[in-house]
Amino acid sequence: MNTKQKVMIIPKNRCNRCGSGSKVTDAESGEIFCGSCGFVMSEKIEDFGPEHRNFMDGEDRSRAGAGTSLSRHDMGLSTIIGPVNKDATGKPLSSSMKHTIGRLRIWDSRSQAHKSSDRNYRLAFNELSKLKDKLGLSESTVEKTAYIYRKAVENNLIRGRSITSLLGASLYAACRESETPRTLKDIELVSNVKRKELSKCYRVLVERLDLKMPVVSSVYCIARIANKIGISEKSKRFAAKILHDYEQSGEVAGKSPTGLAATALYLACVKMDEHYSQRDISKAANITEVTIRNRAAAMRRTLNLNDKSYERKSSEGEF
Repeated sequence: MNTKQKVMIIPKNRCNRCGSGSKVTDAESGEIFCGSCGFVMSEKIEDFGPEHRNFMDGEDRSRAGAGTSLSRHDMGLSTIIGPVNKDATGKPLSSSMKHTIGRLRIWDSRSQAHKSSDRNYRLAFNELSKLKDKLGLSESTVEKTAYIYRKAVENNLIRGRSITSLLGASLYAACRESETPRTLKDIELVSNVKRKELSKCYRVLVERLDLKMPVVSSVYCIARIANKIGISEKSKRFAAKILHDYEQSGEVAGKSPTGLAATALYLACVKMDEHYSQRDISKAANITEVTIRNRAAAMRRTLNLNDKSYERKSSEGEF
């Protein structure tokens, strides 16, 4: 007795194993897997990005090496002589030719920084790459920092000031413009420059370059402080609600955003029965306990936090 074997045709955009889930592509790991059962269908995918080659003259650099960047002293436009001592056919160079190529490498490196501004940029942006890793900054913030620093050097603001202090001030200005929660205290700790010197350079940048600094919202500082000591997500949402109501009252002018965020977190922890003291939160926020006590008293008077309505809303899950 002959039996016909049933063949199931699976669409191309479906999983080969379960046939139900759709394919999901992970661009970072290069894997294609099923969104339902997790079956990995392909471990490597082709990179369809630019091949970084350019066979024609022009300004289009999509296929001409790494992209340009303001955070490099030469903006990524220069070339170097490779360290491999082999010719075009792969054969090793002779001893005399190695000596000649070595001298060419030295002069090629020196010729790329023949001006004082080039040497300044090289030192400054090497330091900027270290600050980026220590502070966990994004590429956009680094590019903005390099742009502000280049403007400062072009306006001759570097004269009489150290590279690290002016770079730290440029970094703080970039963080303010991009709404990245980094304070002068954070930059002081990683750059080994006193806060007083950073403040002086920052005021010079704002005045001479005519920078328009936005007011930093204290809500952006909540997650940064809470993650250091492990405050729950519910308390963070409640703290954001407290800050929102306090900003509506119009009493936040002239007060530190970090201090307001730390105080809101402390009040939220009290309401949510999370046992974090003022000392724990003040250490995480790099402020004093007196600041939290003074701001807490002002918030309680303005928002009437002793009212049961806040507790009722938090228990209903509105935050």
